Amino acid sequence: MELSIKTDTFGTDDQSWLGSAHGTDSTETVVLDTSLFTPATHYPSGFFKSGIALGQITTGGKFGPYDNAAADGREKLVGFLFSAVAAPAVNTLDPSGAMLTHGKVRESRLPVAVDAAGKADVAGAIRFV
Repeated sequence: MELSIKTDTFGTDDQSWLGSAHGTDSTETVVLDTSLFTPATHYPSGFFKSGIALGQITTGGKFGPYDNAAADGREKLVGFLFSAVAAPAVNTLDPSGAMLTHGKVRESRLPVAVDAAGKADVAGAIRFV
């Protein structure tokens, strides 16, 4: 077990996709399955971008990028990555992050677009503006 102090530095977090502060004080802790994310799309600068739409994998309970065409649980949108998370050097390590599950989202500012099915999944919890 590594117990030494470690400092990580990565790019500025862009949370302009948040439509309000509502829900930001009650995020949920999630574990990201790094192997399901695409480096060029989801973490091109070495960190997972805040605002990535997430779905929960049926087996194991980890989270990956929302994908309406998936058949592993990620076809249902459950929330958005609240803040940037450093991506591990190898995709077998799975970092933790915070997930926004209710509030307002500025759709045009999301790092990856969400389709109509995803919006329907979170209707009543997430309001797209």
